[in-house]
Amino acid sequence: MTDTSKHPAEWHGARMDFKEAMSYGDYLGLDQILNAQHPRSPNHNELLFIVQHQTSELWIKLMLHELQAVRRHIREDNLPPAFKMLARVARIMDQLVHAWDVLATMTPPEYTAIRPYLGASSGFQSFQYRELEFILGNKNAALLAVHEKSPEAHALLAHELGLPSIYDEAVMLLARSGLRIDPARLEADWTQPTRADDSVKAAWLQVYGDTDRHWALYELAEKLVDLETAFRFWRFRHVSTVERIIGFKTGTGGTAGVSYLRKMLDVVLFPELFALRTEL
Repeated sequence: MTDTSKHPAEWHGARMDFKEAMSYGDYLGLDQILNAQHPRSPNHNELLFIVQHQTSELWIKLMLHELQAVRRHIREDNLPPAFKMLARVARIMDQLVHAWDVLATMTPPEYTAIRPYLGASSGFQSFQYRELEFILGNKNAALLAVHEKSPEAHALLAHELGLPSIYDEAVMLLARSGLRIDPARLEADWTQPTRADDSVKAAWLQVYGDTDRHWALYELAEKLVDLETAFRFWRFRHVSTVERIIGFKTGTGGTAGVSYLRKMLDVVLFPELFALRTEL
């Protein structure tokens, strides 16, 4: 009989003994992640609701990581890495779109059973989602008040509010590339939401009118259009799922629920890139 006490057990060559080595669970912090779900109701379906939102926050964390790097690369005129990262963010948004399919398996009676236990908590209070909106140019200083409970989150968002968005950086790149941009647009108040500008539209029209000459800018424009299109799908899937589950009830955070979410569908992040298509 072979003495296995001196030799760790193996399975097809896989290491089996992790008493003194980092394991998969150690690397990923699975003890913390898998023990971060604390249902407050006795209802079976609450775990779905929690996991849906926790995983969404993790994906948003990754998107922010990518988009902050995108902004830096555009500022440094280093577009190839930015293209890869923008494509990745659009695919993450696709992932989030399909995640709503899982939550949509929750029926109105099932949600009603857990809703009293949610208190005033709401996705409207997600500081990461707000940071995502800010970095994409949908700025609103009034919404900082939602995050006063967390000084760290409030400070982070106040800082982001005052930075140029990714699209602002793209517009400044147009100017550095020799395309005429109204100086007032280049000196805009970064705390304000993106507003359509005729000079920016004219510059993008030049890019689309001579793609061979402006190929990098053309590719950047299309990556931004891909990103906003994916974001619109994500928003639409959100409002559709909410309407399916709660109808037109007021949201837990006090918003008008579906009515509020439908208004958000009208927000255009990169206005000139969509407006110019009518003229091409």
